Amino acid sequence: MFRRDVKTIKDLVMQNLRANGLETPLLQKRLIDVWPKVAGPSVARFTRDVYIYNQVLVVHLTSPVLRVELGMRRQTYIDKLNHYVGATVITDIRFN
Repeated sequence: MFRRDVKTIKDLVMQNLRANGLETPLLQKRLIDVWPKVAGPSVARFTRDVYIYNQVLVVHLTSPVLRVELGMRRQTYIDKLNHYVGATVITDIRFN
């Protein structure tokens, strides 16, 4: 009798993405999409643009006061976002 190596579809898809170099862009897209959920609706309302450059999440805000307040909670947001995605995608956040 032989043992089958059973893998989930998620594992197979991620393995294929990793082999083709597409895993990181997918995780970055997920992280950007989840920013309004993690930050909350009040912060999302003042968010103008969000993108990732060299493992740094850049968030453009329209409120200077909110920019300072979020800067003080930077590490909390980094941890929450990386945890939500399930990988260390960003190492820093810059609020502009």
